[in-house]
Amino acid sequence: MLLMVLMLMVGGCASASKHREAVRDDSGDKLTVGTVQKEIHVGMSSADVVGVLGSPNMVTTDSKRREAWVYDKVATERVYSKSSGGVGVLGLVFGGIGGAAGGGSTSSSAGASSTTQRTLTIIIKFDENNLVRDFVYRQSSF
Repeated sequence: MLLMVLMLMVGGCASASKHREAVRDDSGDKLTVGTVQKEIHVGMSSADVVGVLGSPNMVTTDSKRREAWVYDKVATERVYSKSSGGVGVLGLVFGGIGGAAGGGSTSSSAGASSTTQRTLTIIIKFDENNLVRDFVYRQSSF
């Protein structure tokens, strides 16, 4: 019986990384390096770029009036996990002279936290006809 109680206590503990996996939402349209690598190519129209990546965060022009679009995404994840457990022990009275009852308890708690930040910057340069002439991207995670 004691072994079962100990297994339940240990099984109930989870790390911050396991909690992060449980709450992370990776669904929906996301701006990713994979999307850029797969979908964006030289000669693509600006309308097609908007269809794939959405509207840019910033638009600039160079001295020849050619546009450059910047997509900049920053994501921060903070996870805190706290686990606590306890075991109560109750002494039983067995008949006989001098029988005694006793009790005690043990409890513990532990916590973990994790913060991760990811960045993705994409720069797409267009020519005079609003067709992609070049693009670059940079991703970091820390």
